Amino acid sequence: MRPAKIVFLTLLSAGILATVAAAAVVYAGVFNVAATEPHWALTTWVLDTARVRSIRAHAAGLLPPPGYDEQTRLVPAVGHFAEHCATCHGGPGAKRSEVAEGMYPEPPNLKGAAGRYSPGELFWILKNGIKMSGMPSMASDGDEMLWSTVALLRKLPDLSDDDYNDLWMQAQAAGDHGSMNHGTAGMDGTKPADLPSTASQPDGGPGHKHSH
Repeated sequence: MRPAKIVFLTLLSAGILATVAAAAVVYAGVFNVAATEPHWALTTWVLDTARVRSIRAHAAGLLPPPGYDEQTRLVPAVGHFAEHCATCHGGPGAKRSEVAEGMYPEPPNLKGAAGRYSPGELFWILKNGIKMSGMPSMASDGDEMLWSTVALLRKLPDLSDDDYNDLWMQAQAAGDHGSMNHGTAGMDGTKPADLPSTASQPDGGPGHKHSH
């Protein structure tokens, strides 16, 4: 038998045995799905690599529309960020909720995580969500709002609490409550009477306790 054929058969046999062993581990319930138990190192590598490569492949060629990051576009994005992002990821002047503390994988701090993706990749993530991570699809919010939110995410690393609160106040003054329908709080802690009082209050800033 030729050496090349021997190598091929050996690798094939090893692959079959690995598949059978993996199936046995899964079927026997050995793999622990508890959120309190970290993944094995190999599992973490596979999931992280699959996520990054998939996002890059599917978002390839996605470019932001002209003017997507203009200052006026950031104002309505603040409400969208507060409703959909801050509860799990936290934000300027606001801590993430206790529910997010128990999630696995742990939702990343967007000030650092957003910078690892291009605008197109961030848009794809917002629009499609990510399996097995708790990150939902926000496609129903519309492309225009999602691109505005991308612009806000890109500016987060350089956005101070005061800058964020200024944007929030501008949104309040403009009446941009469309993305704040879970309840919002003003700088003085007052809440609009026509909205449910479900918002948490960061340090002197707008409410952020909304659905992810």
